[in-house]
Amino acid sequence: MQHRIVILGAGYTGALAAGRLAKRLHRQDVAITLVNPEPDFVERVRLHQLAAGQDLKPRPFGEMFAGTGVELKLGEVTGVDVDRKTVTVAAANGPEREELEQLEYDTLVYALGSGWNDGGVPGTAEHAHEVSSRPGARRLRDRLAALDAGRPVVVVGGGLTGLEAVTEIAEARPDLDVALAAHGALGDWLSEKGRAHLRKVVDKLGITVHEHTAVNAVEADGVTTAGGRTIPAEVTVWTTGFAVHPIARATALEVTDRGQIVVDSTMRSVSHPDVYAVGDAAMAMGPGDKPLRMSCASGIPMAWQAADAIAARLTDTKVPHVSIHYSKQCISLGRKDGLIQSVTADDRAVDSALTGRVAARFKELICKGAAWGVANPTVGMPSRRRRVVRQETRSRAQAEAAA
Repeated sequence: MQHRIVILGAGYTGALAAGRLAKRLHRQDVAITLVNPEPDFVERVRLHQLAAGQDLKPRPFGEMFAGTGVELKLGEVTGVDVDRKTVTVAAANGPEREELEQLEYDTLVYALGSGWNDGGVPGTAEHAHEVSSRPGARRLRDRLAALDAGRPVVVVGGGLTGLEAVTEIAEARPDLDVALAAHGALGDWLSEKGRAHLRKVVDKLGITVHEHTAVNAVEADGVTTAGGRTIPAEVTVWTTGFAVHPIARATALEVTDRGQIVVDSTMRSVSHPDVYAVGDAAMAMGPGDKPLRMSCASGIPMAWQAADAIAARLTDTKVPHVSIHYSKQCISLGRKDGLIQSVTADDRAVDSALTGRVAARFKELICKGAAWGVANPTVGMPSRRRRVVRQETRSRAQAEAAA
């Protein structure tokens, strides 16, 4: 009998884990099922480009996983029962029809990631746009395309996502009145060189920056700050943070207050050893005993670690440990400029930064490399597959026979 590995979510982490496991283990020994609502890979780190009117290269999973043995199951995950080891999937079955299907697993990799977080701010869900999903980026793209010259657009949130979104929009649509509302000072976590370059870029692009500005309401025609001031906006883009997928919180898994699955250093659930969690869905500790931040930079090595740990445990070999630490924060500032901020292993900025066109090219290579790595998950590792130790499958067969 094959060991059943079910992977939920085919973003950077889930897709990478699926491909890496397929290359690590013999196809006769394992059945790898990847559950995802869409048939192609979404480059989430480029969604601000999509929103600004650019077309992204399609990356069908059928091509990425051709010949690997990974089975793609199209559908939305609606439930996980970690006691019965089942996953419920709502699979599309024609117009306006959904068919519920239960998948049984022996090992589960939870990679459902995160979406936008409106923070409970009144009016955000009704009036604001987001760039954390492809449908959201497409809606924003259509809305921006319909704007006449001179109309106001405000991006709320001065983090990495907000900076990339506001500069991309301002560069693509210099005829719009683009503004950024940041809770703190502009780029206050960056080095002095990084902050100076960021301010130079936003000034050059004509972006109005509202620093130390908390937004406590969103209307159809603007946002209201905590101080009672109104910032006009025909389009509001909300980028203040991410919220994890809610499924894990509804299970018996140990989760944090944010709903992230608590894992050990091998990305294994501390409460259910047959469940692994990677990416934004997991709460893992990094250098300095600090939680890893939600990012592609964290998620990719987490997926490497989980896949390698699963393969090692199934083949009764030594579990390797992947070093997960930070070295840079890569920020695109439109297509022609960028900022590569050097950081410590625990993600604190140091006095070193690459800026300008060279940084833009560097960031582009990072984005291309991340997508390429999903399709080529075993670079730098031995290609020899290992056979699964059969003890657990014999035990399952005996249990099913007795039942």
